[in-house]
Amino acid sequence: MNKKLKVPVIPNLDQVTMESVADFMEEQATRQSIEYANWEQDFPYKPISAFGIARTEKYLYISYFVRGNCLRAVNSKNNSSVWEDSCVEFFAQVPGEKEYYNFEFNCIGTCLAAKRRSRDEAVPFSDGQIAQIKRFSSVGDRPFEEMHGLFAWELVVAIPFSLLGLDGSNLPEKINANFYKCADATSLPHYLSWSPIDLPVPNFHCPEFFGEIYL
Repeated sequence: MNKKLKVPVIPNLDQVTMESVADFMEEQATRQSIEYANWEQDFPYKPISAFGIARTEKYLYISYFVRGNCLRAVNSKNNSSVWEDSCVEFFAQVPGEKEYYNFEFNCIGTCLAAKRRSRDEAVPFSDGQIAQIKRFSSVGDRPFEEMHGLFAWELVVAIPFSLLGLDGSNLPEKINANFYKCADATSLPHYLSWSPIDLPVPNFHCPEFFGEIYL
């Protein structure tokens, strides 16, 4: 069953630093877990993964929190293979459209983003478009090889509604979306989702399993 949530409006988020946004969202945002290990038989590891979500007229704010074993952030260039690192993701589709958007971030905030028709058909976002996404990571922004141990980290992102093709002053009632946690190339690969996915092998590019995000 696809999940649903309501996004609260917190107007003053645009006026504070991204580091401070996390504190505001801790008190006022909607918080949910990324807890479905849809392919648990093959990938049983489940780091604690959650997100908070809120919006202003201009931005959709997402604050990810992860606690788990090992941490990797090898990729530092736009549209590089961030899903291989300790990675969190947001996929969204405007109702009635065939295309969907994917925003993928490793733990230092490196971003891969595109407008897609499928997993294999995509128009990547330009460096200029990706630069419009505000980001703050609790582990900094310098790349590093995999580290072992217990790590807790937070990543806050602010995605302009304009990158989703939306007018912030005239938003639809809802968009369809899913939130993910993965780390393909780490010693503990995993594939977690907020809204469950009923497919035989790991695949996040499946709008039919997106939940509903009421704006």
